[in-house]
Amino acid sequence: MTAAIEAEGMVKMFGDQVALDDLSFTVEEGTVLGVLGPNGAGKTTAVKAVTGLYPLDGGQARIFGHDVRREAPTVKQMTGFAGQYAAVDADLTTAENLVLVGRLYGLTKRSAQARTDELIDSFDMASYARKPVAQHSGGMRRRVDLACALVGSPRVLVLDEPTTGLDPKSRAGLWTMIQRLVREGTTLLLTTQYLEEADVLADRILVIDDGRQIADGTAGQLKKTLGGDRVVIELADPDRDAETAVRAVQPLVAAEGTAERAPDGSHVVIHVPDASRKLAAYVEALSRAEVTIAAVSVQEPTLDDVFFALTGSGTTSSAAADETAEAVA
Repeated sequence: MTAAIEAEGMVKMFGDQVALDDLSFTVEEGTVLGVLGPNGAGKTTAVKAVTGLYPLDGGQARIFGHDVRREAPTVKQMTGFAGQYAAVDADLTTAENLVLVGRLYGLTKRSAQARTDELIDSFDMASYARKPVAQHSGGMRRRVDLACALVGSPRVLVLDEPTTGLDPKSRAGLWTMIQRLVREGTTLLLTTQYLEEADVLADRILVIDDGRQIADGTAGQLKKTLGGDRVVIELADPDRDAETAVRAVQPLVAAEGTAERAPDGSHVVIHVPDASRKLAAYVEALSRAEVTIAAVSVQEPTLDDVFFALTGSGTTSSAAADETAEAVA
């Protein structure tokens, strides 16, 4: 396959702070790479650097073989970028924003209008075309922002946390649009705070922390690195019993697995091979420790588990992030 994006040993400094530390990755044409990492890990810096929006202090990046620094005009024609927050002019209408972006790309007035009409139809925005963006919901603003990133018909699309703050329905709608773009051949580089989003959209996932790569693979490959099963122990009173529960089962899992409190604190998670054979022993140990169990289930590892194991922290959970949706609804 053809490499659409190539990053080799990227280094980026902000004063004395190292934002990217010898970061390398490749994205094949027509595929999706999801970039995950804790807050401040360097996700946004990485996607801005690889498209030339941030100058590198070391290493290099190429888009379809074109150096992002030496061939910046060519690279800009090939890439579209949508940041974490809608970058459209709220006082202009949807159509006016799209025409403006088209003109900035060098399109003639007629061509910009034709591309605007095409995108409004494609994104099902006809009823919003003549309304100021200020009157749109958060989900519709993000839709307009995504359409603006596509005005130049880019071969590579970079989305930096595109669904942050959206309600679940708006998020799912944007996922559908993104999946359609990929089916049509667009290469996608995506950062996200939603592990479910990466699981659904990404062909490969790159996990970074402190500007360095710590894992790279498909969602399935990353989940397999944990090995075994995932035992979820729901507690009647997690604030009181979570730490006691971890201590109670730790001697039973120490030789072949792990036991830890979930990042959101609501339950305890045990990772061990062949968990079903050991379930009774865990329940007995918890009973002896006078821990009140609400429910127990055996599951396959999730990306949340992988992320926590790799970084020692959780991303923003869907439930927690949804609480911010009202601010942009």
